[in-house]
This record gives sequence, structure tokens and C-alpha cells, in this order.
Amino acid sequence: MAYTTIDDPSAYFQNKAYTGGSGDTAHTFDGNSDMQPDLVWIKNRTQTDNHALIDSVRGSRKWIGSNVTDQEDSNNSAYLASFNSDGFTTSDTDVVGKNGETYASWCWKAGGSASSNSDGSITSTVSANTTSGFSIVKWTGNGSNPSTVGHGLGSVPKMIITKRISGDTASWHSYHVGGGNAHDYYLNGTQGKVSDTSWNSTTPTSSVFTVNGANVNVSGAPYIAYCFADVKGFSSMGSYTGNGNADGTFIYTGFKPAFFLCKRSSDSGYDWLMYDNKRQVSFNVIDDFLKPNSADAETTGNANQSLDFLSNGVKHRGNGASSNGSGATYIYMAFAEAPFVTSTGIPCTAR
Repeated sequence: MAYTTIDDPSAYFQNKAYTGGSGDTAHTFDGNSDMQPDLVWIKNRTQTDNHALIDSVRGSRKWIGSNVTDQEDSNNSAYLASFNSDGFTTSDTDVVGKNGETYASWCWKAGGSASSNSDGSITSTVSANTTSGFSIVKWTGNGSNPSTVGHGLGSVPKMIITKRISGDTASWHSYHVGGGNAHDYYLNGTQGKVSDTSWNSTTPTSSVFTVNGANVNVSGAPYIAYCFADVKGFSSMGSYTGNGNADGTFIYTGFKPAFFLCKRSSDSGYDWLMYDNKRQVSFNVIDDFLKPNSADAETTGNANQSLDFLSNGVKHRGNGASSNGSGATYIYMAFAEAPFVTSTGIPCTAR
């Protein structure tokens, strides 16, 4: 059996740290492969600006913030001039590309142009990449609970991040395999795992996920979802238990991470944390992070929430309660810089 089906993760996921320019500014990825992204997630590193998520299904001039309940915004405070074959072009605006300010971005390739999907009881519009296990799904709620929505992955999603995009303000609602069914996670909040019937106590299948109730299926309301599946050597989603020690918990992913997102799920009052391999380009440790639920600028040099990116996973190096509290449970999502071992048997090294 092959170690991985994706020897070059940069063909499907890219991080980019960049500086905004005067006017529209193109940003080219650094990976081995050209990649036209379908989802670009951006955060200003030094200012208290909102996060911005922009995808090809809704269009490059519409953004939603992971830290807010606001409806989709199409004004000029944040937009992309284009999704490019080897990156993206930002506007000279505060949230995505203000001249001279620094930004982080995380970008995924789905399936390009979206198409209609009738696998569920609700017809959806889907851009899916079955190789990398990522899809963007848009649908309109029907108010008939429960209902199902086709996601196009051909494999079971392990994390689904969902937002109502117009008609009313609404929180982000997320399914995660680490929490199981009948539980919800608020990407814009500090709540832990919340008991909720949004997913109708039904595990997603390789073709559909279930929506139920006012959070994800209001009649006539439009929704967007970002769906992620595990792919050996490329992506990993799961849970871990913290040990409250600088010799911290190790999380095996099967690859050297490029991106790591975690959230304390057993208790409320803790931020989501995002780490990557492009904002700190030196060796381990990694002690800079951003918070998806907050407009705060980047936190730097925080030893309590530090970690290492190893050749086969993540090793916590701090005892901070938001990432490695003793006995606390966490959920995570990670994407690869390189597989631990390629399909031809070549191993990778740590940072």
C-alpha cells in the first residue's frame, strides 16, 4: 500500500505570508506546484482587522469573517481582484492587502467551477476535489428537518465549517469528527463543544451531510460550507488530550505540517489557535499564532502555546490552557507541507 496519494501537498494547499501593495497586487505561491485556489482565508497580522474568507463559488468580491456573525459582505473593505493560476491578487484594502501591512493567508484548491449536486434532498452547488478531500458547498435551506446536502467528496468529511451568508446575522456552525454527532463548534466564539441537533445526530456519509434546525436549515436562507476529509499523508482531523507539560502531547498526522488549527473542546472560554510554517520560517519552536474567532493581531513569542512541526506530526512545547492544558480535550485540523514518506518511499525531515 502506498504511503500517500499526494506526494506534493503544495498542489492542493498553500500558505502565503505577504505584504500588501499599492493598488491590486498579485501574490505568487512558493510551493513546487502551481495552484489556483478556490478558498483563500486571509488575516492582517499587525492590525485588529477581521479575518476574510473568500471562495470561488460565491465569487472573489464577497467575503465573510470567521470571527464575526455578519452577513456576507461585497463592499470594498475586502476583496480579491482575482484567483490566479499560481496564487491570487489582493485589493489595496485594510482586511486583505493594505499597502505596507503584513498578512497571513491559507489557501485550498477545490474543483474550480462549481456544478449542481443532487445527492441530497436539497440540491447544492459544489466545487469538489476528491483527491485532496476538500469541497465548497452552497445551498438554500428548505426548513424541512432533517434534510441532506450533497458535498461531492466521495469520502466522509471529518470537519464541516458552515455559515449562513445573507438574510440575517448568524454564527459559524461546525461539525467535527472529534466531537461526534449532535455536537456543534462555533468558529466565531470561545465556546467548547456544544450539544446541538444541527447535524441531526447523523454521521456524514461519502456523499451527503445532514442539516437540521434553525442554525443550518432556515427555509430560503443561503449557506456556505467548507468540507474537509482525511487524506493519508496530506490532511488529518481528530482530537487529543493535553498533558499540561512543556514536554507536551504529540499528535501523529502522518506528515510534516504546514498548518495546524486547534480548539479546546472540553471547556468554554478558550480561543481557536492557528499555526503555520510561513510566518516563522526558521526552525522549531513555533510560538506565533492567530485566532480565527478574534480580530486580534498576531500573537508572537508565546511560549505557553508553542509547538513543533515534526516530520510526522505536531509536538506541543508549552503548557498553555488553550492548546495543551492537563486533561483537557482538543479538536484539531492539519494540512501537510510534505508527507512523512512519499509514495516512492522517500522520508521527510522536521523543520
